[in-house]
Amino acid sequence: MLLFFIVGLLVHFVFFASIFDIYFTSPLVHGMAPQFTPLPPPARRLVLIVADGLRADALYEFDEKGNPRAPFIRNIIMHEGSWGISHTRVPTESRPGHVALIAGFYEDVSAVAKGWKENPVEFDSLLNQSKYTWSWGSPDIVSMFAKGATGNHVFTHSYDADSEDFGAKDVTKLDTWVFDNIKEFFHAAKNNQSLFSKLNEEKVVFFLHLLGIDTNGHAHRPTSREYKDNIKLVDEGIKEIVSLLKDFYGNDEKTAFLFTSDHGMTDWGSHGAGHPSETFTPFVAWGAGIKYPQKVSDQQFNDVLLKGWKLEYWKRQDINQADVAPLMASLIGVPFPLNSVGILPVNYLNNTDAFKAESMYTNAKQILEQFKVKMAQKKEATLPFLFTPFKLLSDSKQLDILRKARSYIKQENYDEAVFLCTELIHLSLEGLTYYHTYDRFFLGINVLLGFVGWASYASLLIIKSHSSLTRGVSKEVKKPSHLLLCSFVTIGILMAFFLLIQACPWTYYVYCLLPVPIWYAVLREYQVIQDLVTSLLTFPSRHFVGYLLALALGIEVLVLSFFYRYMLTAGLIVFAGWPFTTQLWTRAKMLCTVLSMWAVYSTHNSLLKKQGLPLINQVVSWIILASSFVVPLLSPRNLLERLFSILVSSMSAYLLLSTGYEALFPLVLSCLMFVWIHMEQETLQQSGVSCKQKVTSIHFSYNTDITQFRQLCLDDIRRAFFLVFFLVTAFFGTGNIASINSFDLASVYCFLTVFSPFMMGALMLWKIFIPFVLVMCAFEAVQLTTQLSSKSLFLMVLVISDIMALHFFFLVKDYGSWLDIGTSISHYVIVMCMTIVLVFLNGLAQLLTTKKLGLCGQPKSHLI
Repeated sequence: MLLFFIVGLLVHFVFFASIFDIYFTSPLVHGMAPQFTPLPPPARRLVLIVADGLRADALYEFDEKGNPRAPFIRNIIMHEGSWGISHTRVPTESRPGHVALIAGFYEDVSAVAKGWKENPVEFDSLLNQSKYTWSWGSPDIVSMFAKGATGNHVFTHSYDADSEDFGAKDVTKLDTWVFDNIKEFFHAAKNNQSLFSKLNEEKVVFFLHLLGIDTNGHAHRPTSREYKDNIKLVDEGIKEIVSLLKDFYGNDEKTAFLFTSDHGMTDWGSHGAGHPSETFTPFVAWGAGIKYPQKVSDQQFNDVLLKGWKLEYWKRQDINQADVAPLMASLIGVPFPLNSVGILPVNYLNNTDAFKAESMYTNAKQILEQFKVKMAQKKEATLPFLFTPFKLLSDSKQLDILRKARSYIKQENYDEAVFLCTELIHLSLEGLTYYHTYDRFFLGINVLLGFVGWASYASLLIIKSHSSLTRGVSKEVKKPSHLLLCSFVTIGILMAFFLLIQACPWTYYVYCLLPVPIWYAVLREYQVIQDLVTSLLTFPSRHFVGYLLALALGIEVLVLSFFYRYMLTAGLIVFAGWPFTTQLWTRAKMLCTVLSMWAVYSTHNSLLKKQGLPLINQVVSWIILASSFVVPLLSPRNLLERLFSILVSSMSAYLLLSTGYEALFPLVLSCLMFVWIHMEQETLQQSGVSCKQKVTSIHFSYNTDITQFRQLCLDDIRRAFFLVFFLVTAFFGTGNIASINSFDLASVYCFLTVFSPFMMGALMLWKIFIPFVLVMCAFEAVQLTTQLSSKSLFLMVLVISDIMALHFFFLVKDYGSWLDIGTSISHYVIVMCMTIVLVFLNGLAQLLTTKKLGLCGQPKSHLI
């Protein structure tokens, strides 16, 4: 059985990893030739200012006194430049946002493994194409583009990472540091001839990353005075920098300015998902090459935001975040970033129609180059008779569109040229998606075969080893024929040869060959299958169909609960009414917890007064968290006492990771678990199974007597289903990890306030695990009181989880909004993680319930 669990863990790890090869592969290709506009650019230099975490409405709205919150930026909108909304994509995090702005593509999710900080795949960017770039800001952001740049022309200036402290008294210093250092930099340049000459070159970029607004948003929420005052500070700082640059360059009007944000923020101070407050970011451009304000009487946007911002008469021009990169490249005349998928927003350009048409032509060729490389790679790795090209953009059509567009430009029919180039861009992007997902169906079929095969094998193992369903049906034992083995070996060899001649990645071999041994293991149990069919034919059809429908309905409720949380309420109502369908209705460590409450209250007051995180609070919090793993092991192994000890210890840690009424959730969940334990034992007695002990006299045992286990019955399927249902309830009771913004960073302020994504993520992950641990410990008690083997119940849980995962595998979307796509994928990942983590949780629950530690030299006692 140990071998089965190890193999099962590996199989589920493969199923889990498959989603990254099917949906999360990097979209980037290499080997394209640089493309740039042949006409002279309007600007010699460009200033990109990114206010991290700035919402569009927070910038454009008026303050409580009826004055513009950012008067300088509003003056730009009304008198000097163009404005709109930059629409970001999920995940709305800092690194993906900056990659979209500066490199022009939406980064693949594999970057999350490195905390959105490092380059998982090398890519080209505007900074790499520039002659010189100077950047100031957070070390997490400004350094990542310098690492990917060729040559020594990208210079970074950043503060220490410890300065990013959410509990600091004044985090606006992160922005004032940037503004002060830029002033010192240009002042020093006047006395440094070498630096002065570099600054006066063309194709120069200045990148300002301002983190104060994001930090204040996390610490105090976007509706706070701190967040709004930080916007005013940034507005004043930008005004000073613009004046400084005009003075330094003698007001030569060759500087282009762009002001935007990487992502927004929810009202509760988080980001990462796709709510409009996160995806709507401001975009304001002015200076060389940028169109002046356009007054209009009617806008294409019907939302009420324009009137609230009092900008309904100034033309709003929205763009996608990736469109900023080609705009910047066009303004200073550098090659478009090679991996960019952005479409040049020509309406922002204040230039000749010829320049706009040539720029769009360059944009189209740059994206077409990616399409051609992607197609060539896929064609080379596919057998000629199996290759299906993208029919909407054949080689002849590519040449035809390019030839017509060039002809229109020569004829000065620029509007038609722009239209054709835009059409070519959309076709190229569609073709890139086609070839990027070319193998998705093939891989999906193989993963599906593996899923169904594994669930079938696990079900057969349950029936064969843990039930009496097939016993006595057939006495003759037959060995599987050699023909069956030879057939599957042949299938495996043919599949491996097919993959080899196509030079497929090694992961393809895993996904395609895995179903072969799984289905061989299923079919070699043909005698069990035959006996099962024979046994089911003697089973009352009404009862069988009823159980099957009830199980199917229950699994559908679990699946629907991922989309509609009220389905969990419906399930709990059914659980509450279940005793009335039987005869059950006729039977009717505190110091750490108080210390945790004090630590949360004291930390909250200290941060509210901007006095930072007190050291004593931090030490106490870490001690309580560490002790929560040890204290339960010191308590007696009596079932109720040990469970109560686990509850108190877990609640102490949970309190430190809570910000409100959510702290009551473990207590309510534990009460539900105690009710479940009692009801399951009463149900077992009602069914006639002998039960020698009461719950109050049962002890957890380190060494389990396997002779006390009984065979499975149909009622045990319900117990396994209850476990899965309670695990899902525990998961969504603390937040939805599928939506990054559903967790509040304030939850970890008792432990640390300096930004550390992995440590904060680990603490939040433990917060999620605590309700899981409570459910699994209760499940251990249910197994003990009902005299049931944990292996058999665990196998049933795995089958139920796999059926759910198969549902979500079919529900994965590759169309619609990015939020819909991301949510559908995350649901699959969640269920697969639950299946894999269940093994770890089961071991942890056994440790917490059966292990006993002694103090002061006392020997350990083991109850047998």
